[in-house]
Amino acid sequence: MLQVEELSKSYGKFRALHGVTFSAQAGEVFGLLGPNGAGKTTLLRILATLLHADSGTCTVAGHDVEREPEVVRRSIGVVNGGMGLYDRLTGREILRYFAGLYGLSRAQADARIETLDASLDLSGTLDTRAAGFSTGMKQKIVIARAVIHDPPVLFLDEAASGLDVMARRALLDFVLAYRREGRLVVYSTHVMSEVEEVCDRAAVLERGELLTVDTVPGILAQTGEPSLERAFFRMLQVRAEQRGARA
Repeated sequence: MLQVEELSKSYGKFRALHGVTFSAQAGEVFGLLGPNGAGKTTLLRILATLLHADSGTCTVAGHDVEREPEVVRRSIGVVNGGMGLYDRLTGREILRYFAGLYGLSRAQADARIETLDASLDLSGTLDTRAAGFSTGMKQKIVIARAVIHDPPVLFLDEAASGLDVMARRALLDFVLAYRREGRLVVYSTHVMSEVEEVCDRAAVLERGELLTVDTVPGILAQTGEPSLERAFFRMLQVRAEQRGARA
C-alpha cells in the first residue's frame, strides 16, 4: 500500500530526510515516531504530493507520487493539527462541499456522512456553524472531511495535538476502526502512548535518518528497555554516541 525507497530531501544545507526506506501494508496502523525536526512532516508532505523529494521514489496505493500525483491525491486523506474550517458553514455543509469535490452525489455524500457520524460521533457539529465549534468538534469535522471519499490511505500528522481526553479517545478509536476495514493509516506523532496503543509497527526517525522499523515489542527488544519512551531515548543516545565517535 505504501513503498518508500531511498527518499532524501534537503532545505538548503539542512537535511530533512536522508535515504529513508520502508513499506507499510493495508490493514495496518504504521507509526512515524520522532522528536520535532526529525523529518516526519516533510516525509508526509512528500507522500501527499505537497513537496518534491530531491531523490528516491514513493508509491501510495500503487501509484507513483511524482508521476501520478492526481491519482495519489484521490487515494489519500490528510489530517494535521493546523487545518482550518470555514466559520460560516455547518459541519454538514463542509462535508457535502468536499464530497462534491471528490465527485460524490448528494445522496452518496449524505450516506457517507451518516456512516462517519456513527464512527466519529459528529452530533453537535453537523448542523452547527463551525464558528461555534470547540477544538474537539473542529478536529472531528477535519477528520471526517479527510475521509469523506473513503480513501484507502489516511495520513495523520499530530492529529491529536490540542484535543481534550474525549476527543482524543474518539480519534484513536476511529484510527483502529479505519485500519480494521483493510485500509492503511500512517500515524505521525511524538506521543509514545499513542504509538503503543494504536500502531502495529513504527518507524523511528531522527535528524532525517531512519533508525528502525519494528513493532513496539520489537523496539523494546532491540533496546532492552521496559517502555517505548525509554527505548526511544536509548536509540537517540546510541545514535548521538555513534556520531560523536565519527567526529
